[in-house]
Amino acid sequence: MRIKRTAPHGAVARRTRLIAIASGLAAAAAFTVPATASAEPTVTYSANQLAEASDAVLDADVAGTAWHVDKATNTVVVTVDSTVSKAEIAKIKKEAGTEAGALKIERTPGVMQKYVQGGDAIYASGWRCSAGFNVRSGSTDYMLTAGHCTDGAGTWWSNSGRTTVIGPTVGSSFPNNDYGLVRYDGSVSRPGTAGGVDITGAANATVGMSVTRHGSTTGTHSGSVTGLNATVNYGGGDIVYGMIRTNVCAEPGDSGGSLRSGSLAIGLTSGGSGNCSSGGTTFFQPVVEALNAYGVSIY
Repeated sequence: MRIKRTAPHGAVARRTRLIAIASGLAAAAAFTVPATASAEPTVTYSANQLAEASDAVLDADVAGTAWHVDKATNTVVVTVDSTVSKAEIAKIKKEAGTEAGALKIERTPGVMQKYVQGGDAIYASGWRCSAGFNVRSGSTDYMLTAGHCTDGAGTWWSNSGRTTVIGPTVGSSFPNNDYGLVRYDGSVSRPGTAGGVDITGAANATVGMSVTRHGSTTGTHSGSVTGLNATVNYGGGDIVYGMIRTNVCAEPGDSGGSLRSGSLAIGLTSGGSGNCSSGGTTFFQPVVEALNAYGVSIY
């Protein structure tokens, strides 16, 4: 989780469940158990039918759920956390109606949440997160992190005493997306690395891609991409789209940090469920989308 602010704020409720990731100021496996009530597909569903089933999950609006279309199995994989009841699963299937057979329900341990705290931690006025990747536009240096970290944040500092300035938030997109941009105004170090690895560029994720995440809470953990274009409902209206689904574990304190594949930047930690003892599922904001949105590039 992101460290919760103590002062009242409209975004406090959604921040009490956030995480922030390790990134070096630049910057197991998912334990899912198929629910006994999950329906196996008996027909081949068209792209339109799968889209309708996905829309139905969104319309059901059950917090603690995430879903994506799995082309390999011709299903909509719906990941549900420990807070989702059998009645809520039934609600999702009812909403799907004749397309309910396209839903594949999988349970994941713990509670779906946004992860906020720190790698090489960065601090706002009421919480802490982590930097993701260092980027540049022209001669100006910036830092990418999670949008749920920059949402409502002004100045950022590199220490808990808030005496060493990094700079201000200059861009923020959350919910819907989960990326934010901080400009470097201070003299803090800004290497082009993540977890000590030189980042040479950025790429879109592919299913099966090997990836590595760095976090101050849980250290370095690796795994693979298990789904693309996932929608995640954190609750309270905090729904994000187009996320990368992975079996890399994370815990509170990892939001905003880096996901890489070798030397390529892949994503920014958004949130998930489970932990690094029993396993979990973590979702990431694609970094290419954030780079294009702000017109910046990895350095």
